[in-house]
Amino acid sequence: MIKNNISIPLCVLASLLLSSCGQKRVEGNDMPVADPAQINSSSQPGNKCAADYKNPVIWEDLPDPDVIRVGDTYYYSSSSFHQSPGAPLLRSYDLVHWEYLSHSVPVLDFDSSYDLDGGRAYVNGVWASTLQYRQSNQSFYWMGCMHNVGGGQVFTSKSPQGPWEKHSTKACYYDMGLLIDPDSDDMYVAYGHGDISVAKLAHDGFSEERHQVVFQTPADLSGPLEGSRFYKINGDYYIFTTQYANGEYVARSRNGPFGPYELRPFAVRLPYAGKDAGHSPHQGGIVQTQNGDWYYMAFNDAFPAGRLPVMAPVTWKDGWPKVELIDGSWAASYPRPNLPCAADKVRAPLVHDDFSSSTLNPEWEWNHNPDNKRWSAGNGLALQTATVTRDIYSARNTLTIRTRGPESTATIELEFDEMMDGDVAGLAAWRDSSAWIGLKKEGDAVRVAMVDGISLDKNWQTEGFGTEVASAPLTGQRVWLRVEANIRTSERGGYARFYYSTDGENFSPLGNTFTMKRDWPYFLGYRFAIFNYATKQLGGEVKVVSVDLR
Repeated sequence: MIKNNISIPLCVLASLLLSSCGQKRVEGNDMPVADPAQINSSSQPGNKCAADYKNPVIWEDLPDPDVIRVGDTYYYSSSSFHQSPGAPLLRSYDLVHWEYLSHSVPVLDFDSSYDLDGGRAYVNGVWASTLQYRQSNQSFYWMGCMHNVGGGQVFTSKSPQGPWEKHSTKACYYDMGLLIDPDSDDMYVAYGHGDISVAKLAHDGFSEERHQVVFQTPADLSGPLEGSRFYKINGDYYIFTTQYANGEYVARSRNGPFGPYELRPFAVRLPYAGKDAGHSPHQGGIVQTQNGDWYYMAFNDAFPAGRLPVMAPVTWKDGWPKVELIDGSWAASYPRPNLPCAADKVRAPLVHDDFSSSTLNPEWEWNHNPDNKRWSAGNGLALQTATVTRDIYSARNTLTIRTRGPESTATIELEFDEMMDGDVAGLAAWRDSSAWIGLKKEGDAVRVAMVDGISLDKNWQTEGFGTEVASAPLTGQRVWLRVEANIRTSERGGYARFYYSTDGENFSPLGNTFTMKRDWPYFLGYRFAIFNYATKQLGGEVKVVSVDLR
């Protein structure tokens, strides 16, 4: 029997270093505790945690989660598509409070399209991928198949903070889940769309020894299974798969990683009690705490916000997992995990950034790879024009950060005295349908403008270059630009409003209310984006003095 909701015997605590206790747990996940030096020394656990946690656990666009435990520390890996750096990695000590830590894919150096050079990579790149820790060599392994172009890739690191070493592979596994067998140290991946396969990897994990289809999507399901996560639990092998976008199934083998497997529903079309944050949690992974409890971290399709991580407890009966529901639904809140409060052990979400460091906070990601010769940080963020274009979707060095739900506001303080004739710079509500507030310089004159009607077509080519809705003349050298975003999924959400100020205190609205796009094919949710591009010639520059997020 897999135990759940039990007290902590002393041998369980000891088993973080010595796996000699009778408590059963996910094999291979009892690994060294994270370096205490990486934890904020001023943290005081226990003073900021409510009795319950709320869903979404993180109201940000973090799809396709793979969640693992390393000792007392939890890590969350997510998709990022064409954003660079890719594969964001988050850290937690209680499964509730998370911080952005690093990116497993430091740069998308797989093809020039990721540089916006002779092409573009919208919705390509890092799709559902996998993260695991290998105890035998004390290394993290991130694996993924770069969608469309880039092939199979493995990134390894001794530390979750990097540096990450790149290893290209011949195989490219769709929606893969990695298992490192705790008994043999062999490495396997489960993967596929419709037909789910298992591959045994070479000892280093960088090539394949064999593979075979282990089960197929049953004919009575309404769509193909994909999004595999692979586990060995009490000697049995489990593959969790999703049927996009409403359900999760689990397959179990008692005869080794190649099966045969028995498939059962796990979390199919579950009612979701949370409001304004999507529905039908699916496509995620399970993790066991050091106390023996289990949790399932999935996501909700919740556009325009994106895909939001939601978490629920899991119980087991006769070797099969079951999501714990309240009143028949995936609850909007559950009792906090039986773990020490870790609200003060992780960095709070970024609320103010003056770019005083030469490296960017890991919450930031560029739209495609940046031109690193044309930006710098350390004394504010200097953005030189990197592209001559009239198309914001073709402009390099656009810096993005996820919007936060249910409502969030971004304000940037911008110095613009180094802009050149024809330059355009500002702050956008950014997706495949976008709008922005910013500056246009024509000759010696600068005006602040709100622009709507910017869009990509279904092939991710620009079809709407934008229409200037309103503008006002601007003098001086500094302006504050603000975007307010309501990213609720209900009809009372899904819009953005735009403002500007010349003193940082008194803000004036400009333009119209922008209606956000709610459909899913672009996959990513809305972001705030800071941009600067030229329409005539390179050489201009703006300085982002600071960004405030609330």
